[in-house]
Amino acid sequence: MSPRPEADPQDATHNPEPRGAPRKSPRQEAEPKPTPQKAARGSAAQEVTGKRNRQEDSGNPAPPEARPTTPPGLPTPPTRAQGVGALVGAVLSDLASPSAAPLPPLTRPRWLRRLPHVVVCWIALGIALAGVDDLNSNYHLGFGLGTVAGLAQGVAMALALWRPVPAWWLSLGATVVAAVAARSHMAVGVAPPGGLDWPWSPPAIIAHAFVLFFLALRVPTRVAVGALSLTALATYFVQGVVGGQVYRPTGLLAVVVFAAVVLLGTALRGRREARTQLVEQASLTEEERARRTLLEERSRIARELHDVVAHHMSVISIQAQVAPHLVENPTEELKENLEGIRQNALEALTELRRVLGVLRSENLDDPYGLGAGTGAAPDSPQPTLDRLDALVENTRAAGLDVTTEISGEQLPLAPGVELSAYRIIQEALSNALRHAPGSAVRVELWHFPRGLQVRVVNSRPERPGPPSPGAGHGLLGMRERAAMLGGTLVTSETSCGGFAVAAFLPRNGVAPADDNSTDDNSTGRTGEETP
Repeated sequence: MSPRPEADPQDATHNPEPRGAPRKSPRQEAEPKPTPQKAARGSAAQEVTGKRNRQEDSGNPAPPEARPTTPPGLPTPPTRAQGVGALVGAVLSDLASPSAAPLPPLTRPRWLRRLPHVVVCWIALGIALAGVDDLNSNYHLGFGLGTVAGLAQGVAMALALWRPVPAWWLSLGATVVAAVAARSHMAVGVAPPGGLDWPWSPPAIIAHAFVLFFLALRVPTRVAVGALSLTALATYFVQGVVGGQVYRPTGLLAVVVFAAVVLLGTALRGRREARTQLVEQASLTEEERARRTLLEERSRIARELHDVVAHHMSVISIQAQVAPHLVENPTEELKENLEGIRQNALEALTELRRVLGVLRSENLDDPYGLGAGTGAAPDSPQPTLDRLDALVENTRAAGLDVTTEISGEQLPLAPGVELSAYRIIQEALSNALRHAPGSAVRVELWHFPRGLQVRVVNSRPERPGPPSPGAGHGLLGMRERAAMLGGTLVTSETSCGGFAVAAFLPRNGVAPADDNSTDDNSTGRTGEETP
């Protein structure tokens, strides 16, 4: 082993770093060392930072000046001054836009639709002539300037019917130009006795009031208030800053009049918007009510037709179960097919029961949604035309004179057709009982090879019927029943003051292939006859 060299004391003095420490780069060695003052400040800052961190860790918040007001990475929320500036900028932008906002014509009567426009144009012509005369005779502006300024007031008033913002600029500009030009004729000895009405002349006040009124009617409130503010500011500048010698001040009166017309126009505009929104809401409510009524009627029809379909599915299941016993030595394939038919029928019947559970009414006294007091039980059979006599007897007992007439060969009808025919007659008799008390009602049934025609006509009621609460959608339900079977239903008032309901239902519940064909025997009688 070679002897280890001894360390030089000077090297130990000038290089106090321990052995194995990382060597500094030339750049780091070239950097100046901190002075004692800087080192003291650095240590104080580190002490403050450490104290602040200890306060936050212990639950004590840092002083308000040390906490950031806005989280990093998020935009600074606008201040109140910035919000006001944005509002003023939006108002000035709207006032600088020459967009059209025409005054709508009257809706009725049609021959007077443009009457307000014609009246305002005639008033504008009178204001223009009065303004020209006032500016020439009192303000002494000369024929040219006085005529232009006076006509500008009238044109602005007429223009406000279609473009109120440009009309406001034209009216205000003409008034300011005329007021400034008239200052030379307001000296003592030159002005008329008592002075001029300045800076707003009477024709100018009337014209500008009309312009601001139409402006408030057609534009948002903030724009109307902005126009009024600029008008007041221009009035103050001309009368209070520029001023004159001998005049009768009209600035305050003009601003008060302008504020009143702007308030009136804004109120009328708000009332019109509220009425429009109310009409739209009523229309939406009516559409929603009609849609809900339609869905209720369809659900009611579906509940009734469930029994018809369930009966057929039960018959199919029973026949498929009995069929193998009616054949000697049935094959296994036949047994499997019949068993498959039976299982499919049972599954379809189960699904129908589930659908009925969804459609069934929540009213336990009226599970089929047939109306209060019907007493229809969930397991009772659906009515057919065989129960028409009982329905007529119940209606007679309620106070109506009902007669029936059945003609034609009574061929078998589909169960859905008989159910719909019974419900149509039931609803028509119910309507006659509610709306035509004391009337005579005739129920007519015509059987044709193509289908069944039903007609219920009542005469003029002896007395007005009482107001009937409820939705009153019986006619809608009758139309849905007829349309479901491919049939038609017509309702109309008769010439004697009664009401007629006529429906045609195809025999099998399917619309004929040739809808344009006519049957001379299926026309029936019109609703113009008296029962």
